[in-house]
Amino acid sequence: MATLGLIEYQDASPEVRAVYDDIMATRKTDWINNFWKALANDPVTLRRTWRNIKEIMGEGGALDRLTKEMIYVAVSVTNQCNYCIASHTAGARKAGMTDAMFGELMAVVGMANETNRLASGYQVEVDEQFKA
Repeated sequence: MATLGLIEYQDASPEVRAVYDDIMATRKTDWINNFWKALANDPVTLRRTWRNIKEIMGEGGALDRLTKEMIYVAVSVTNQCNYCIASHTAGARKAGMTDAMFGELMAVVGMANETNRLASGYQVEVDEQFKA
């Protein structure tokens, strides 16, 4: 259960409802997921986070939607955020990620985490050629 509970649409303030309405319109859906309902306990955080998500994860920019979602999955796996893993895996699948792509993504995430820990543990200095 969410620490402060979830704010359902019918119980939301007009300010929160406005963000909920924008989320549903942008995502072309008729429901609000629990992440946003939890953030609605702090309308300022809700509004700011939604605005930033729309800007960063939206269409446009140098990265396509699938790449953005797969990066989000990778970071979420590394940070062990089960909610974000589920949410952004669904988003990546909607954007075209296949089972084979997911499997390879998990292999890359696992390898990166392993070699990151090894490089950190051995305190390996960065090669000058990488800095150029």
